[in-house]
Amino acid sequence: MSIRMDNIGIVVADLTPVVDFFSDLGLELEGRALAEGDWAGRCTGLGDQRVEVAMMRTPDGHGRVELSRFIQPAIVEDHRTAPVNALGYLRAMFEVDDIDDTLARVEKHGTQLVSSEIVQYEDVYRLCYVRGPEGILVGLAQALR
Repeated sequence: MSIRMDNIGIVVADLTPVVDFFSDLGLELEGRALAEGDWAGRCTGLGDQRVEVAMMRTPDGHGRVELSRFIQPAIVEDHRTAPVNALGYLRAMFEVDDIDDTLARVEKHGTQLVSSEIVQYEDVYRLCYVRGPEGILVGLAQALR
């Protein structure tokens, strides 16, 4: 059996600031498009839909984040402020070369540490969770080599 993760999806209210945040995090914009029509609604089970999509990829090309802004139908629930232990809550974890430099780059987007500090797990990783634009939860890990 072969399986490969293609992407994770995050629904947002305003695509541009979230694209800018992920760009400053280090991802590259692969493209933006409008997904609409019968095929799209059949896939998601939402029926008639119009969704603006931006696909972001990691520089190594192995990870992607699909950002979606629903034009139709309207958003029905908002989980952006849910705590990290909420059922079904999503966070993406990225390994970065320098966690301090990464935090400095994304600070202009209003990024906030979830806890009061960056923690160190043994001699293996420095880790933290941050909330970016729209409350998106992102984990950052710096391998200690």
